[in-house]
Amino acid sequence: MLETMLKRYTIENTSDYYNALREVLQEIALAGLYRGGFFDKAAFYGGTCLRIFYGLDRFSEDLDFSLLSTDDNFTLEPYFKALKTEFEALGIDIDISQKEKKGTTAIESAFLKSDTTMHILSLDTKNILKGTPVKQQIKIKFEVDTNPPLGFETEAKLLLQPFSFYSQCYVVEDLFAGKMHALLFRAWKQRVKGRDWYDFEWYVKNGYALNLEHLSTRARESGDLSADETFTKETLLQLLEAKIASLDMEMVKVDIRRFIKDEKVLDIWSEEYFLSLVKMMKIV
Repeated sequence: MLETMLKRYTIENTSDYYNALREVLQEIALAGLYRGGFFDKAAFYGGTCLRIFYGLDRFSEDLDFSLLSTDDNFTLEPYFKALKTEFEALGIDIDISQKEKKGTTAIESAFLKSDTTMHILSLDTKNILKGTPVKQQIKIKFEVDTNPPLGFETEAKLLLQPFSFYSQCYVVEDLFAGKMHALLFRAWKQRVKGRDWYDFEWYVKNGYALNLEHLSTRARESGDLSADETFTKETLLQLLEAKIASLDMEMVKVDIRRFIKDEKVLDIWSEEYFLSLVKMMKIV
């Protein structure tokens, strides 16, 4: 099954193999969660969701989920057995451990809140496939927002391997809103996350609309918009233009390179280019 799933990818070097293998393992993890009934309570969102179910042409690292309704007592532990069973059926041993947060960083306060649970799934790739060129351990991080900003919509998306099943996912307009929230308000200090800008370009190029109301809800939830403020289209455009003007474009490109196959697509990236994309955005 692993070899069959890997045949979908064009693998030319070790980096290609590592990215493909990680994505295959992510899909197996989703299958295990499905068998355990996880998607009755939660929805998949974030870059990996966009990659697997909506066709984003870059690789992604983590599995991000949101409960469908707030549950402060939620834990992933009841689903560990289903996850392990799914991997063991393919001859893969896994270890699942909870990630302990150390202090409260700017990133945690915005995204990894006290009501977000995190676990790490670790796999020794040397024991997965005979002759694998990847000699490092693959770690897949799970994050579940147990008190999410609501007002999002979901849809069932079909995955055919390792078997056919449906995953509950954010609709693409709300995924776009979540990405825009990260792009505008994520506190990275001196670091720039080029993946956010790559995804922004992808949404615009593919003609997807952004759900402004869900973005507003997220901004209020994170404290970036007060309860009495109105988040308009004009507000969004002004924030985006200011963010673009402050970008270190070379740092943006450095962050995204390891997740894409063709670096030449970044040649056009510039302040002027992203301002042009802003004008082409669809907003609902």
